[in-house]
Amino acid sequence: MKDMFDLGGRVAVITGGAGLLGVKHAEALAELGATIVLVDIDASAAEQRAAEIAERFGTQASGLAADITCPEAVEQLGQTVLSMFGRVDILINNAAHNPKMESGGGKQFSRLENFPLEMWDKDVAVGLTGSFLCSRVFGAAMAAAGGGVILNVASDLGVIAPDQRIYRQEGLPEDQQPVKPVTYSVVKHGLVGLTRYLATYWADAGVRVNAISPGGVYNNQGDAFVKKLTDLIPLGRMADKDEYKGAIAFLCSDASSYMTGANLNIDGGRTTW
Repeated sequence: MKDMFDLGGRVAVITGGAGLLGVKHAEALAELGATIVLVDIDASAAEQRAAEIAERFGTQASGLAADITCPEAVEQLGQTVLSMFGRVDILINNAAHNPKMESGGGKQFSRLENFPLEMWDKDVAVGLTGSFLCSRVFGAAMAAAGGGVILNVASDLGVIAPDQRIYRQEGLPEDQQPVKPVTYSVVKHGLVGLTRYLATYWADAGVRVNAISPGGVYNNQGDAFVKKLTDLIPLGRMADKDEYKGAIAFLCSDASSYMTGANLNIDGGRTTW
């Protein structure tokens, strides 16, 4: 079993690598011996997180800046990774564009009737187009080299629709009520579709492609929101930040060698109800 999970000698590229879960994904793979490449639009954050991972786990880790919505930038990123390490074995498509909407104006524009086309384009560009471009570059390199793993980070809202009741706030008129934006569902559902397409496209080249659909993670949300969300979850709570590491390790290692085209729900049972 230890050999199945051993990632020594393998190179893992993680987009959105400086973010909350991107770092956790990297930690999971670094602990198993993988060489880590954190890719983020924020160069300094990627470099800092990579340095912390290298020091903590004693593995090689690098932070690289790239705009994954730009085909030329992704091509250059692929060339850089291959020139640095000579290979790529794992890609985690984790990057997402999730604007914060705490202000009243933000709450209004999140509603479908007012949702800006510019925001639609940005969200889809990062979450879906970026995943396509990175998969095209790194997946092709894996296929040419005899195999590898692509893992797309979807969501429980890539399986079910958002329950907009959990975002409601007392005292606001209906047209000002905050909602989960339409792009979140579209991008996360799209990632599940991309997973199935790529899994069959590169199956004969040894590239396995799966998705993970995590539920909500505790991250200093308000008590009222947490209560409304956890009431929808059979386990009665959200996830801790480290609770997806086991799934990441499983799906990126040989422990899941007979698994491709799957979407693994890890949501405390929310999508079961």
